[in-house]
Amino acid sequence: MTQNQTTPNQSANNDAPTVALPDPAEWSRVMGDIAERSHHIIADFMERHKDDPLTMDTGTPTSIATAFLEMTTRLMTDPSRILQAQVELWGDYVNLWQSAARRWMGEDSQPVVTPNRDDKRFKDSAWNENVLFDYIKQSYLLTARWMQNQVKQVEGLDPKAAQKVDFYTRQFVDAMAPSNFLLTNPEVLRKTLETGGENLLHGLQNLVEDLEKGNGELRISMTDTEAFDVGRNIVLSPGAVVFRNDLIELIQYSP
Repeated sequence: MTQNQTTPNQSANNDAPTVALPDPAEWSRVMGDIAERSHHIIADFMERHKDDPLTMDTGTPTSIATAFLEMTTRLMTDPSRILQAQVELWGDYVNLWQSAARRWMGEDSQPVVTPNRDDKRFKDSAWNENVLFDYIKQSYLLTARWMQNQVKQVEGLDPKAAQKVDFYTRQFVDAMAPSNFLLTNPEVLRKTLETGGENLLHGLQNLVEDLEKGNGELRISMTDTEAFDVGRNIVLSPGAVVFRNDLIELIQYSP
């Protein structure tokens, strides 16, 4: 073998992407800070609410459970409809498995289900180009669509109960989206490899800061409060409304 020749292992190593390794000392410092701040947040929250259990919304879970119980009871009165829904779901999954198998073998295959155009959760190209992530995406969309259709088609349900069931089903479906989990989100995985996990630490820090601002309740920050300086991009001068109509409100500030 000459000096210019390379082994397959050497070639694979040359083509491998560069992965940033995390700094153990920095991880330890940040995680320690997060743990300490989280402890104070939980302790303060429990102290404020120890004598006021109603603020914990203990009545809400009961009303939600009652609504879902009513929905399930009415759904069970028509077993044939349940069986038909299961058959339809399995049929969709069989089509998905066949489609994924064709893609694994290098063949072209049309998707069984696609997200809505305004669904930003699956905008990353890997959701379509990578066979595994495409399968995960379509599996989720099939199940989500099926669940939402089932609760909407229950007949004879009290309107208020129907609204609760529909609302909390959508919340559950949205929460279980693969884009919300590290191991099933290609964009987050890519960023984690590129930054050595620093993006995860920053996310945890932002979560703790939002909990601190909400005194233990999650209040997601919509703006960067440190980005504003008085006299530069924020005004504190007294002002008054000098004109108002259905579309605009004109405010005149004092010099």
